[in-house]
Amino acid sequence: MFGAPPCVFRGAAHGIPVGRPEPLSPPLQWSRPVRVAERPCGSLARGPLSLGCRQCGEGAKMVLFVTGLCGFHCVYCPVSDERMYRDVVFADEKRVERDEDVLEEARAIRAKGAGITGGDPLDVVDRTCHYIRLLKQEFGPGFHTHLYTMTADPEKIRKLADAGLDELRFHIPPGLWRRAAGSPYEAASRLARGLGITVGLEVPLLPERRADLLRLLEWAESEGLAFVNLNELEFSDANYARMRRQGYENKHELSHGVQGSDDAALEILAYPGRIPVHYCTSQYKDAWQLRARIRRRAENIARPWDVVTEDGTLVKGVIEGDGLDAVMRELSTTHGVPVDLMGLDAPRRRLEVAPWILEAVAPRLGRAAFIVEEYPTADALEVERTPLP
Repeated sequence: MFGAPPCVFRGAAHGIPVGRPEPLSPPLQWSRPVRVAERPCGSLARGPLSLGCRQCGEGAKMVLFVTGLCGFHCVYCPVSDERMYRDVVFADEKRVERDEDVLEEARAIRAKGAGITGGDPLDVVDRTCHYIRLLKQEFGPGFHTHLYTMTADPEKIRKLADAGLDELRFHIPPGLWRRAAGSPYEAASRLARGLGITVGLEVPLLPERRADLLRLLEWAESEGLAFVNLNELEFSDANYARMRRQGYENKHELSHGVQGSDDAALEILAYPGRIPVHYCTSQYKDAWQLRARIRRRAENIARPWDVVTEDGTLVKGVIEGDGLDAVMRELSTTHGVPVDLMGLDAPRRRLEVAPWILEAVAPRLGRAAFIVEEYPTADALEVERTPLP
């Protein structure tokens, strides 16, 4: 059922053997209880979360996608077709063309830090280091940066340390979970810690490989790593067909998570060790982390005429088309609309008005008007549009 390796090389440049999966792991059993804390949206934790994870939970961590390039081809990779294997940069949902785009997005969410991801950020290590320096120069040395990578190249790790990276999360390929000791990741983690970087692991929770994950946890604890993050295996538009071919199924129709992940997580977190472990569910990422970041951005960028919803979307009145300057004058002089409760959005050729005001005056304008709900993100994704009479 799970016959193909979940992660294979696209090239041999990394020099790390991946190996084939072990047979399906049996259920784990422990002789003494371990305290596991229930967190929002089905997430679980044993011990404290890393600083990077705490900031993510606050919505205060900007996601800096520095490249879609990667030397691996993982069946479970959720990266979209728009980004996968493409050398593009995004700050949250914003396409980055210049340094100021990154800084603007960080300001828009009042970011306390950045999570640097890809692809593999170390495939463009000089670019990655540039962004680390840029953010710390702009926001100060306390601006926390964490980074995910499958690369164990010592020279690249030295560059990260020199740039000021705070936290490094190795994504060790599943074929090495049973034999991380003696692998390039062992030397790389020791080097990074010696250079002052906090080092942990972040890997997907493959339900059928729970015994292998236990071996990985044992190794991480013996090495003195700071934490292990287990991400719930999840379906995306990009990986759905691949995942189904591997035999994975949704745990229920309303979830992107994979069947068996929650049970496997409970078994793994019951392992009687000291290393902090966090099981991060797909629902937590979407319904908690993303929602917190969206709301944080909305509250920061909302204009006086915007209404911020509980979910962090913006509701506004909208009039589109030509002659908007004249419409704005009419609203002000004829209908007494305060000028600070409306504004022109020239790039989108529309006039935005406080929704409660536009609802009242729309019948007297003689032109199309709408109440629009949209995300406060750079792409301003529209959620709903209601025509006004």
